[in-house]
Amino acid sequence: MATVADNALPAGSSTPAGVWVGRVLSGLVIAFLLFDAGFKLAAPEFAIKYSPPDLGWPPEVGTMYTLAILLLIPTLLYIWPRTAVLGAVLITGYLGGAIATHLRIDSPLPTHTLFGVYLGLMVWGGLWLRNPALRSVFPFNRGEN
Repeated sequence: MATVADNALPAGSSTPAGVWVGRVLSGLVIAFLLFDAGFKLAAPEFAIKYSPPDLGWPPEVGTMYTLAILLLIPTLLYIWPRTAVLGAVLITGYLGGAIATHLRIDSPLPTHTLFGVYLGLMVWGGLWLRNPALRSVFPFNRGEN
C-alpha cells in the first residue's frame, strides 16, 4: 500500500503549480517591498509624517532615503534569479531590524511586530518553491533520507 511519503517528489524537484505559487508569492513580496522603497524615495516627507514618532529614527529626509536604498538593493537582488538567495538573506536582515524596532517600542505583536516575520516567510517560501537548488538544500521531504 502506497503512502503519502512514497509519492513524494525527489529532493530538488517541484510541480509546475508549486513553481507558479512560488512566483506569485515572490511577486507579491517584491511588489510590496518596491512600493515601500519607492514611497520612501519619492515622498520622504510624507513617509516621515505618517511614521510613528517613537520608532527611534531621526525624522529627516536623509534617513528615509537611506532606509529606501537599504531595502531597494536587496529587493533588486532578490528579483534576479542568480542573486535571489543573496537578496533574500539581505531582506531578512532588513526585516529583522524592522521587527526589533517594533518590538522595542511595544507595537502590537500580531500586526506590526510580526509583519516582518510574515514577509520573511513569504520571501523564503516563494524562493524555495521556485528555486530547485534551494529545495535540494532544504528538501522538506517528510522525514525521508
